[in-house]
Amino acid sequence: MMKLTRVQDHAIQALMAGIVGAEAFDHVFAGIRFDEIEGTMLYAFARNEDVASDIEDSYSPLIAAVASRVLNKQVDVVVVMPKVLQ
Repeated sequence: MMKLTRVQDHAIQALMAGIVGAEAFDHVFAGIRFDEIEGTMLYAFARNEDVASDIEDSYSPLIAAVASRVLNKQVDVVVVMPKVLQ
């Protein structure tokens, strides 16, 4: 298991913002934290359960591609959990 650095977390966020646009990013991704990678699974925390589910359902493949690029490591699965379970 590898904990992401703050720079890696922010790099993924910045690239996602550039792809989905500022308005969508602020609405959906506000407060997200990309936390750690285990094997090919990336774990992230979102502000609540509904947002976590929306991000996982709608953006997982895109996040996986961006994270793979930033981390220089294959990411196949993105698991987004609400911060409450952190």
